[in-house]
Amino acid sequence: MSEAHTGARYVEAISALPSDRLARAAFQDLVLRIARPGAALFDFGAGPGIDARFYAERGFTVGAYDVDPGMCDYFSVHCRELIRAGQIALHTGTYPDFLASETARDAPGVDLVTSNFAPLNLVEDLQGLFLKFHTLTAPDGKVLASVLNPYFVGDLRYRWWWSNCLRLWRNGNFAVPGAQGSIVRRRLADFAAQSAPHFTLRRVFPGTPSYRDRHPDGIDMKRHGSRAWLQLTTSRFMFLLFEKPSI
Repeated sequence: MSEAHTGARYVEAISALPSDRLARAAFQDLVLRIARPGAALFDFGAGPGIDARFYAERGFTVGAYDVDPGMCDYFSVHCRELIRAGQIALHTGTYPDFLASETARDAPGVDLVTSNFAPLNLVEDLQGLFLKFHTLTAPDGKVLASVLNPYFVGDLRYRWWWSNCLRLWRNGNFAVPGAQGSIVRRRLADFAAQSAPHFTLRRVFPGTPSYRDRHPDGIDMKRHGSRAWLQLTTSRFMFLLFEKPSI
């Protein structure tokens, strides 16, 4: 999508392509595999509430945040009865306000933070965000994020990829202008560095439904981190699983 969409227009656009529908289904399937039944989830960059509703309808309690007022308006209607039932809680406001918001000390920690369709690629300072995720989550909390794949062969047809490929390998990331601000593509090593010391990048999954056949447990970054990108080249998205380091 070359122009910014929000609310109903976003839902229409993101549901139009079979590849996007399959990517969403693959991410949702992975959430169901990772999260225990009845777990507490927090959906960051929740958009119009498509995923939040999916999780709540399957028995999870869901906190959610999105910065876009149009998205939040649609979310409030799309998930109205689940919000009223206390199954979903929507948080709104500016991104700095979200980072600065306090978590009640007696509040149970979130089991899994989810972030589908690349909200993390719109954040330039991921260290501050992972610190926030750390405060939100339980001691054994995890983060599962769908991010744009800088190794995707389908992007090699674009001039912007070739003009930034050296920067990607040298600096670990590069940014290009997008409809909602800069879009930052990052190497796996850069995501790992940005999440530390609050989280460790444990596993990577290709962002397609076929991952279950080829990589049912994902790619172990500790064992195969330096070569993981070779198994990701055919996927537009990659799903990253972060875990809190063992104390």
